[in-house]
Amino acid sequence: MSSLLKSLRTLSMGPSPTPLALARPAVPKLTSPKTTSSRAFSTTPPLGARKNDKKNKTDPRITLIRYHMQHQKTPRPLRLSRLRALRHWTIHRAWMLARRRKREEEEGELMRMHQSIYNACEALRTMDAPGTKDAGRLYRIAMEKRGIFRAGGVPIEYARYQTDTPAREAWNHGWTR
Repeated sequence: MSSLLKSLRTLSMGPSPTPLALARPAVPKLTSPKTTSSRAFSTTPPLGARKNDKKNKTDPRITLIRYHMQHQKTPRPLRLSRLRALRHWTIHRAWMLARRRKREEEEGELMRMHQSIYNACEALRTMDAPGTKDAGRLYRIAMEKRGIFRAGGVPIEYARYQTDTPAREAWNHGWTR
């Protein structure tokens, strides 16, 4: 009998057997505190360890942002009172309206220039009587632009970047064709 108890104790792998444990067939425990996982059940295998563990390395940009955000000399963010926020909003809206007005004026000027060019081209096209050989001849010549840039020449539009600021030398008086 003692050999039977001894074999049951070695199979149960737990603390000393209780009368209930003796009545059940001895089955080794499959779970122990070391093998229990706190992860949720998943059908996919977990990812293996990566060779370059970047979790320990912090991005230098993040370090720099943190330094400037949490530095002692960084002023605290402004907290606007209601009146000050209202003033700020009013000034901001006025600035946005001024920008919109300026942009609409510039667009109107461009539209006027485009309409003027269109009207000039239309006048060239309708200058001659319709049905004749020369009908629209001046318009075709104006649109061809053949020979006005010389052989392999560059149009004047590409000679200098188009900017809103004037050139260093406003007019080249020595230029000849």
